[in-house]
Amino acid sequence: MSPETERYLTAAAVLLTYAAFCGLVLWRRRRKHSLAPIGGKTGNDPVLVAYASQTGFAEEVARRSAEALQEGGVPARLAPLEALDGPALAKAGRAVFVISTTGEGDAPDHATRFVRRVMGERAALEKLDYGLLALGDSSYARYCAFGRQLDAWLQTQGATPLFDRIEVDDGDGGALRHWQYHLGKLTGGPAAPDWAPARFAEWRLVERHLLNPGSPGGPAYHLVLEPTEGGAEWQAGDIAEIGPRNARAALDRFPPYFTEALRDRMLPDDPAELAGASPEQARERLKPLPHREYSIASIPADGRLELVVRQARHPDGRLGIGSGWLTEYAPIGSPIALRVRSNRSFHGPDGGRPMILIGNGTGIAGLRAHLRARAAGGRKDNWLVFGERTRAQDYLFRGEIEAWAAKGILARLDLAFSRDQERRLYVQDRLREAADTLREWVAKGAAIYVCGSLEGMAAGVHAALLEALGQEELERLAEDGRYRRDVY
Repeated sequence: MSPETERYLTAAAVLLTYAAFCGLVLWRRRRKHSLAPIGGKTGNDPVLVAYASQTGFAEEVARRSAEALQEGGVPARLAPLEALDGPALAKAGRAVFVISTTGEGDAPDHATRFVRRVMGERAALEKLDYGLLALGDSSYARYCAFGRQLDAWLQTQGATPLFDRIEVDDGDGGALRHWQYHLGKLTGGPAAPDWAPARFAEWRLVERHLLNPGSPGGPAYHLVLEPTEGGAEWQAGDIAEIGPRNARAALDRFPPYFTEALRDRMLPDDPAELAGASPEQARERLKPLPHREYSIASIPADGRLELVVRQARHPDGRLGIGSGWLTEYAPIGSPIALRVRSNRSFHGPDGGRPMILIGNGTGIAGLRAHLRARAAGGRKDNWLVFGERTRAQDYLFRGEIEAWAAKGILARLDLAFSRDQERRLYVQDRLREAADTLREWVAKGAAIYVCGSLEGMAAGVHAALLEALGQEELERLAEDGRYRRDVY
């Protein structure tokens, strides 16, 4: 036997042994994280994972959701919707709902009792925070109708959405990945591999530059990507799913047979950290990475796909998985795994309505795409309300925004730089100052689009809109598709 053959056989034996070890660890971990029973406790109050399922798919997604929460260190308990009532929901504190629709917009059979006995009554849910996944098929006239009905009922009872309702059309993998992305944010821990991995296309990173040098906040980068083959279509409001990787150069310090095995793997940390890692640590770091989502900041007519990405860092100083790859590790000219996901809930309004665009920070990306589309279409009835930390360092795309104002593309521009004065000033404060104008625009048919941070900004803007327009009017706007959000 040649030395070369012996080396490869040894490597194969090591890999087989390692795989067996990983299987044992995974089995033990699954036992450790078995689902908590209804009403059970596992250290602190679990998140309620409720489902309404006709064919079993919603129940399976709910179970996987509960497992994902527990794998992330958050206790979870699983319950069919009919096992719940108003007091149980009020006591839950946090809940996620996986809800299917059957027939012509009906609740699944087992949930009819909940609809009749619970949704027909008043419930005090002011202390309930929730997320909702609605499963449906858009070939039916009343697509996701029961999920939408439950979402509206929860809000009228005072419950607060953790994020906007996610709708899944016929098992769409992109929407399920988006749901999993939000579950990961609930745990605050390392994200798990995608349930339905995206089929990424290869794009190339052609430009990257810092938008806010000297900012008191995290660095924000403007990225430009081009497809390596053919073109790509999307609309303003759509999302880019990115498959992050890490610096390949660090792999050079490992033996050839090891780097070959890692060449196409997505590594969550700098590969150098694998040196000296225990098998358990190595297994965790070799898992395929979950995708990351970013609002697209351009339109197809621009001939390129643009993103605005803020660097995120872990408490120990390590860069975030997606932002680190895009802003630091990926060399200019390198391939980027990317998939465009349609985001119908944030597409532009029908009928050429006026638009009120509200956002902060990197939320300018989604708003910029809409404004570029409006400018290309000659629409000038646009109002931008944008906020960041300082005018000098954080006025993202200042030249472009001020050019739109000068040309009349922006009929109105309101800016809020929170740290430029002693009293903090935010976009919701600008909305309150312009409440009369806001009501006038809405009366003329304007649609309101919000893009940016879920924590702080989105809730503050929603409260300001409630004050100016009232609960009934804001609900009507949402039902008519005139109040849309892309918040994260």
